[in-house]
Amino acid sequence: MVWEPRRYRQGAHSSDLVSFEIVHGETDLMVSALRDCSAEAAAAVAEIRADLEAYIGVHPRFAESFTPVEVTPDAPEIVRAMAAAGAAAGVGPMAAVAGAVAERVARALAPVSPEVLVENGGDLFVAGSVERHVLLLAGDSPLSGRLAIALSAGSLPCAVCTSSGKVGHSVSLGVAHAVTVLAAEGAIADAAATAAGNLVHGPADVERALERALAVPGVRGAVVIAGDTVGALGDVTLVPVDSERPSVPL
Repeated sequence: MVWEPRRYRQGAHSSDLVSFEIVHGETDLMVSALRDCSAEAAAAVAEIRADLEAYIGVHPRFAESFTPVEVTPDAPEIVRAMAAAGAAAGVGPMAAVAGAVAERVARALAPVSPEVLVENGGDLFVAGSVERHVLLLAGDSPLSGRLAIALSAGSLPCAVCTSSGKVGHSVSLGVAHAVTVLAAEGAIADAAATAAGNLVHGPADVERALERALAVPGVRGAVVIAGDTVGALGDVTLVPVDSERPSVPL
């Protein structure tokens, strides 16, 4: 798959928040908060990566497996969360890493910014008390950029994670333009999106993928885009894109 620059970030700025990027090793985040929390975000990312890297250094299979992996009882919290999400969705634990990191950075920033959005490679964690619209970008699908997921204030915090067989660097066994999953936990949303995305080989698989996503405990809703076909299931509200309302692209 050809790497593409993250051009969608040019439009990922909510008008009521300050946006900034955090890059640490392979982690590349766009964070939006009430103020520039770069120092706090960088510290959170460094701690999270240290925990992950230390565990993987001793248990390399954790980073290599495409199937669920059991972890030691003394594993770091994020490792246990990723392993649990992978087991629930039937995928390897690294399928949950982007969503898990996004959530933990957002929660680390909560004391200094109650309103916060953290995007990590197209996986998003949103916290606060303001309704947000999440724009759905789906590569060369004619539906790309034409729909958004409305997240009510009452639904927050919420993870919104996307798997694609057409766009991005994440591994997918399917060819969906976008499989987007909503859940309270970033690891669950990310792992479920991967599991559902693996099933999509054409528009006929949209319904099956939606059912697969909703079968994962903790998933609230899902959207699948395959070509010019879109389907949604569960607690998810799709709205047409309003160019006057700030949205966070995925």
